[in-house]
Amino acid sequence: MITAAVLTLSDKGSKGERTDESGPAISKALRGIGEVRFYDILPDERDLIKERLLFYAGKVDLILTTGGTGLSPRDVTPEATLDVIEREIPGIAEAMRAEGLRKTRNAMLSRAVAGVRGQTLIINLPGSPKAVRENLAVIIDALPHAIDKIKGDQGECSR
Repeated sequence: MITAAVLTLSDKGSKGERTDESGPAISKALRGIGEVRFYDILPDERDLIKERLLFYAGKVDLILTTGGTGLSPRDVTPEATLDVIEREIPGIAEAMRAEGLRKTRNAMLSRAVAGVRGQTLIINLPGSPKAVRENLAVIIDALPHAIDKIKGDQGECSR
């Protein structure tokens, strides 16, 4: 089973002014392949996001963030993630954007990134519950294999 952390980035959510629906949507999508060990809501503050990502890294296999990937001035999740990761995995974000474009042209505006710190995979997801479900549907089957590889599995990649 994959161990995971879910981090919702929302100024309003962190103040209790908005109910987080995206974080619980992630937890529900992970049932069957993983266990969520950490769940937090933080404001859109780059240093706070970076600090929390560093706290989770090494404690879980997978960190999924939701929110802060758009074009608003306070959308800083990708920058905080880039501050933390050691290796980027562009194909994950590319796959999510490509599939998203089938549903809305606005998918091209996502600045989500994915990468690795140590043996932890970190992936940025959009902020809406619908977009979270759609994006996870694209990548969820690849997550166990990706995590095995990150942890040093030497087996063949072809299936």
